[in-house]
Amino acid sequence: MAQPPPDVEGDDCLPEYHHLFCPDLLQHGCHTVIVGRSLQKVTTAAKKLVAATGKRCLPLSMDVRVPPEVMTAVDQALQEFGKINILINCAAGNFLCPASALSFNAFKTVVDIDTIGTFNVSSVLYKKFFRDHGGVIVNITATLSMRGQVLQLHAGAAKAAVDAMTRHLAVEWGPQNIRVNSLAPGAISGTEGLRRLRGSNASSKLKHFSNPIPRLGTKTEIAHSVLYLASPLASYVSGIVLVVDGGSWMTFPNGIKQLLEFESFSAKL
Repeated sequence: MAQPPPDVEGDDCLPEYHHLFCPDLLQHGCHTVIVGRSLQKVTTAAKKLVAATGKRCLPLSMDVRVPPEVMTAVDQALQEFGKINILINCAAGNFLCPASALSFNAFKTVVDIDTIGTFNVSSVLYKKFFRDHGGVIVNITATLSMRGQVLQLHAGAAKAAVDAMTRHLAVEWGPQNIRVNSLAPGAISGTEGLRRLRGSNASSKLKHFSNPIPRLGTKTEIAHSVLYLASPLASYVSGIVLVVDGGSWMTFPNGIKQLLEFESFSAKL
């Protein structure tokens, strides 16, 4: 997008801590709040973003699983900027594990972060600002629930619940000028998630798979997709799951062979 849409100028957003989206939002007129459990990490990131864009970026510490912390963070953001127009929910936890080895606590932890965390932040922001002023919510999910997939029961279930939440909230909150959408990225090069789930040489492994678009996605492509959903360009779009994965969810290998490689693995959190 060469020029920012006029209505985006001056928008503030409260995304969960994620480096993919903030640069694009800042470059297109937003001031931002980045939130994570480690204040040191988000402070370092905020300084880099401010230096690169000249826009304001407020770092805050918060655990999405703890509603009082969410309330405090939203209050701090509103005190700093006076308004919040965009919320990006992208807190997530994931690992590879067969369902038979998945501990009770491991499953609960992923659901607590992904699903409960998304509800907590959305609910607090709705009550404190969106209900009276409108707004946009973008939930970062995944394609895991679009088909049965080995080793990902926990994350697939959690993200499926978030996609359902997206549709319900779009219906309930639409009359109050609140748009709610999900964005489901595929394998994105140079990301921590890809490295952790696929190993240090993930990019070289994945490039041999026959994705319809035969390459990994880029961080810029995901940032642009979030920007689209958050901007007036998508002003009549609500309740959808936008898949940005080059079509790989339809063709990515998903066999019992993968499960056998992890048969002795046990997830304990």
